Amino acid sequence: MLNIAIRAARKAGNIIAKGYEQSTSDLDIAQKGVNDYVTAVDKAAEEAIIEVIRKSYPDHTIVGEESGLLSADNSDVQWVIDPLDGTTNFIKRFPHFSVSIAIRVNGRTEVGVVYDPIRNELFTAVRGEGAKLNEFRLRVDNDRRDLQGAVLATGFPFKVAKHTTAHLNMIEGLMNNGVADFRRTGSAALDLAYVASGRVDGFFEIGLKPWDCAAGDIIAREAGALVTNFVGGTNYLKSGNLVAGNARVVKEILNTIKPVLSDDLKS
Repeated sequence: MLNIAIRAARKAGNIIAKGYEQSTSDLDIAQKGVNDYVTAVDKAAEEAIIEVIRKSYPDHTIVGEESGLLSADNSDVQWVIDPLDGTTNFIKRFPHFSVSIAIRVNGRTEVGVVYDPIRNELFTAVRGEGAKLNEFRLRVDNDRRDLQGAVLATGFPFKVAKHTTAHLNMIEGLMNNGVADFRRTGSAALDLAYVASGRVDGFFEIGLKPWDCAAGDIIAREAGALVTNFVGGTNYLKSGNLVAGNARVVKEILNTIKPVLSDDLKS
């Protein structure tokens, strides 16, 4: 299934790369919600992914950001796909976005693929077999023992304005606890892959969807990262509230953000 996921991700990536070369004025852009957009390229990339999956696994269930739930005979295997994670970046011609594909079997993620078509970087992981970037093994930096000088990735809760204050309070608390800087690049899938590859020391975000983070989650974990919700639990794919990094970094982040958490974020 990893090979099929890679094939699907690369096919979608080719569609995205060609679309990126078009003028923004030529893009068919629609607004799905507040600060939430979809383009014809998103839809074409998702259709390409589904076509590749269906050729090899016609009985598997697919959950796509644009298509929703596509049920099939075998509900034990579920493909969770985001054809273009970072659509706003794509529209603005900010060259940072990815294809994200996760495969879950009986509720457990077994395979993850995150593909950056602009940099031609392919992040992959299989449960129990480690994580790779273009066939090079990834490991998180386990030497970091605290947040002093750390660089953390995050994403603002732009779709749920009520969490803005909590998120800003988290950032302030983390800065006061020694964090050197933050990166807000617009693709949670790549943020988690960057945790795996040591490009950032940790990541946290409120309200992600499963297709945003399922593939990045297993890539980070297979590289040795700890991934939890905001109180150290494991239901982050359901709540969308997620923290990732080496164990010490995650512990420091959790201890720092705990005082500003509202009840609905304690999951």
